[in-house]
Amino acid sequence: MTPPAIDDATFVLATDLDGTFLGGDDAARADLYDWIRRHRASVGLIFVTGRDPQFIGALCDGGDVPWPDYVIGDVGTTIAHVTPDRSIAPIAALEAAIAEVWQDSGDRVRAMLDDVPGLRLQKTAFRHRVSYDLDPDVLEDGTVERVRDAGFDVLISDNRYFDVLPQGVSKGPSLRRLMAHLNVAEHRVLAAGDTLNDLSMLVAGTPAVAVGGAEQPLVEALAGTASVYHARGIGAAGITEAIAHFDLHPHATRI
Repeated sequence: MTPPAIDDATFVLATDLDGTFLGGDDAARADLYDWIRRHRASVGLIFVTGRDPQFIGALCDGGDVPWPDYVIGDVGTTIAHVTPDRSIAPIAALEAAIAEVWQDSGDRVRAMLDDVPGLRLQKTAFRHRVSYDLDPDVLEDGTVERVRDAGFDVLISDNRYFDVLPQGVSKGPSLRRLMAHLNVAEHRVLAAGDTLNDLSMLVAGTPAVAVGGAEQPLVEALAGTASVYHARGIGAAGITEAIAHFDLHPHATRI
């Protein structure tokens, strides 16, 4: 079914991938993906992920995972739309502010963190961020402070990822920027995530869900946040649970 213009969608799902939209068992994922496809005329889909556009394209080309309408990738530093030919094209008007803050600093960051114990550079074609796999038991004290003192934000998530980002740029601010660009009201969006790199989007003002299996530091950071539902269902099942909990779609109870 043809996706709607997203500003006309009854409901928009803005979801992390790993551990969230891609999390849970096969049956739960199939149920959610099939429900989205059946109701595509009224459901908008935004992937909000640390993954890059190349990964997302390969994932969706496989046929099991539905294509999104928009992509907020690279931990919020890429904001893109999916074209009719299913390429993922950055939205220049929304990325200009990100690029201005980043100032093409990739080489500078890599030089600063070269050979730092506990960090292994990820094999990704970074645009406005640099990311590492993290061994927290080996990371030198003061590394985070040194990066922040150099003018960057540091985001550690799942106790195994270390992202260096432009100051003030992450999933939440980029989601809000995209929502404003698309004229999508907050109350029609469900943000879904499971790790600390999802925190900024889960508190961005929309209904939100921390899916079952979310990392404990995220759960603790969200304590007392009334707009966040803590699901029992793992991954995709938690998203399904939250759609019904917030009554975000007239057919939610039929998922």
